Parts: sequence; structure tokens; C-alpha cells
Amino acid sequence: MEHRLVTHIEKALGWDGPGSVGTAFARGRLTDPDLVSRLMTPHRLLDLIKRRHLANPQLRCYAGGDEVHPSLFLSTNVNRRRQAVSQADMAALGRILAGGGTVVLDHVDFFDPTLEVACRALGWWSGELTSANAYLAVGDTDGFHLHWDDHEVIAVQLSGEKSWEVRGPSRRAPMYRDAERNREPSEEVLWKGTMRAGDVMHIPRGFWHTATRLGSGDAGHSLHVTFGFTKRTGVTWVNFLSDAARADEAFRVDLDSNLNNVLDDTVHEDLVHKLTALARSYSPRGYLEELRASTPPARHTPHVPALGAPQAVAAVTEFAPVIARDGGTVQVSAGGKRLTFHQRAEPSLRALLSGHPVRLNGADDDLITLANLLISEGLCETLTDVSSSAYTGLVTPVTFSNRPST
Repeated sequence: MEHRLVTHIEKALGWDGPGSVGTAFARGRLTDPDLVSRLMTPHRLLDLIKRRHLANPQLRCYAGGDEVHPSLFLSTNVNRRRQAVSQADMAALGRILAGGGTVVLDHVDFFDPTLEVACRALGWWSGELTSANAYLAVGDTDGFHLHWDDHEVIAVQLSGEKSWEVRGPSRRAPMYRDAERNREPSEEVLWKGTMRAGDVMHIPRGFWHTATRLGSGDAGHSLHVTFGFTKRTGVTWVNFLSDAARADEAFRVDLDSNLNNVLDDTVHEDLVHKLTALARSYSPRGYLEELRASTPPARHTPHVPALGAPQAVAAVTEFAPVIARDGGTVQVSAGGKRLTFHQRAEPSLRALLSGHPVRLNGADDDLITLANLLISEGLCETLTDVSSSAYTGLVTPVTFSNRPST
């Protein structure tokens, strides 16, 4: 999938592909001034919050550097069927912002189609699960205290400005669940300055950072979005092996814990050999390939034939589908599915699973049948006016006036 955001992030940070994610701090500026407002605006964010059922901690507020209690900005409404739903109290939210506060919405891509597609494009590009958080701050307000994240971050300033300080790591490759605490900030200041609309910054896992609007004046604001990349580690590979081991009865039986008996060394040596063989059969590379092929899409619109034929479709897998020719067939591995097609379908499959929206007006019956099959398998979805808008001007559509040549 060729997405403008991915292309411009690479240019801004001087990267040639995703290999630099997590390697070093970097910052730059997007060369397309219209791109940031296309992703999200303050009013769009508030309108999105208004229309959703939200709860803490997904929706959080801060004032004076401290987190605001959820009861002060969330309300529970009871509908006529006496069903209780949690919603933002928009008047209270407005007062917090107007008084110099910050509103944070985690996983904003779950609600906004434009950021959903942007995260999918970044996931296909990086090979890692990607999500987005939005931060709206108004006036002269403090931000989060100096901290580090357990994932890689690309921050994009969408409007207004915010001051940042980024420091190096104090522990190499720290984890959320780790062998020891990582509480002592590094003294190495890598950059201290102001992010303005269009600026982009990459903060690797474990690098300490803080952001604030203190001293910026009461009239201004800041809106930035952070794209988080949850990269796999050796620990997650070992966890995968642990789950894979459950298929073998030898790993499921009890270990001898009776200290009065002599342990059966033969049985225990057998477990060591089996674990070694399992690790070799699922190497770290094989694990990553299996993970990306087997991860199902987070969600998709189902195909209901009675609702009419789709006018446009797009792939919705978390990672780029793998399409490989095998003799006279084509194998597709994606979204937890492994499908086999005749080799004649390869051009159409590559278009439908490209991540680009495919318009079906004028397409022949075979291609439409293939599109319906991919929708029913959960690899593609029918695009509506709203979901199509997430691609407009960001991802080039594919149009078929006739069947692609084979």
C-alpha cells in the first residue's frame, strides 16, 4: 500500500524503508502542508468524542500536570430501555480545555477511518501492529512528566505547537514487564525544542521524553498524534514457543515435584530436546512470518449479498498479504487464512489485496466474484462513502474498465 503519510514520514526523517524504526531518535518536517489537517483537526477530534461511547482510561483528561478524575468529564446516560452507557460530558470537557487542560484519546484509529487506514498503511510498511493516540492541549498547560514508552513512537504535530524534551535511554531495550525497574531518567538530552504543525519525530522504545505547553500563552493550542509500533522481541518469541508447546502431550504432563524420588532424567532430557527442536522449527524469522500471516483483521464490514453488489473494496488485513505462485496455482496467506486460486486470478488478487481501494464499476463478473469471496473470507471489505473518504487523496484507487490481462 502506497500511502502519502508513509512516503512523507520517510522523506522527513531521511529513512529508506522501515529498518530505522527503533534504531535512533530522529526528527524532521513533512513537506506536504495539507497532510496534517487531512489526518485530524481539533474540531474533528471533539466531534468524534461527542459521538462515541467512551470510558476511562481510553479517554483521559489532565490539568495542572495531574490526571482529572473520570467522574468530572464522563457521564452515564440511561436510555429508555434502561441501558447505561458511558459518554463524554462535552460541556465539562470544554471547561477542562478552556481552563488549560489536555484531552487524550487512545486508539483514535478505532473510531476515525482516516487514521484507521493510516495505521494499516504503517503496519503494512513496518510489519508491526500500529495504533494511534491523539493529544489535544489548550492554553498554558503542563504535559506528562518525564517518562518512557515500551513501544516505538512516531509523533506528528497536526496543529498548534508543543515543547518537547527527548533524552536517551537509561536501560537498553526496557520492557513493560521486565527483569528490573527502569525508573532513573537518563541525563543525556538529545533534543529540546518546539514541535509545530507538520513536524514529525521518532522516539525509540525506552527513550525518556516529556511534552508541555507551559510558557506558550493562554490563547494557543496543540494537537498531535502518536503512532505506536508494538515490535516483537525475543521474549514474545519465547512466549509463542510456550503456546506452541501445548500441542505436544510431553509438555502438558506434570513435572515430577516429589523430592523424595529420583527425578527421571530421561524424561527431562526429552523435554529439552523437544524444546530445541520446536525452537528450530519456529525460528524467530518463521515466528514473525507466522504471526503476520495468522493475525486476523481487527474488524471488517461483512458481505451481505441481499444488500447489493459492492461498488468498491479494499484489503483490511493487519499486515500485507503474501501472494505466491505455486505451479499452476496462487497461494494467498493473510489474516489467518490460506487460500488457493488458479494462476489466472493472480493479477486480480494483487490488485484487490494491494491495500488500495478498488472500484468495481465496469469490472467483469469474474473479478466481482473474486472480490465477494475475499470479502466473505474477511480479507477485504465493501467500502462506503465514509470508509472510502479515508483513502481520498492519500491512497491512489484502482479502477477496472475490463479484466486485467493474465
